[in-house]
Amino acid sequence: MTKRLKMILAAGMMAAMATAGTALAQRDPAYQAARSQGLVGEQEDGYLGIVGTASADVRALVQDINIKRKAAYTRLATQQGATVEQVAFVSGCNLIAQTAPGEKYRAPDGSWQTRGAGAPVRDARCV
Repeated sequence: MTKRLKMILAAGMMAAMATAGTALAQRDPAYQAARSQGLVGEQEDGYLGIVGTASADVRALVQDINIKRKAAYTRLATQQGATVEQVAFVSGCNLIAQTAPGEKYRAPDGSWQTRGAGAPVRDARCV
């Protein structure tokens, strides 16, 4: 891991905390229902993903949340002198780590997993 990536990851931890606050605020009833039903899950790229097929309402919900996340990542990237992708990745690592048992997340191999009692499988670059 390069020194620059380590610095970005460390700074990203702070950014992820702010993003996690945003994610928690997004847990409205529709979002919470989609999450608990396994229709949506966290991805390493920092964005919410659709698991399988979903209704137009769920797709619209995911799109809205991802637009808000990208705006937050863009602000944080500008503040940190990082790329949006770097901030999004660090946030994704942390959002996956914060999933609760029973919630879905995308593993590094691209498969959708259901969080068990243990830690989720994350990219080796996640700290």
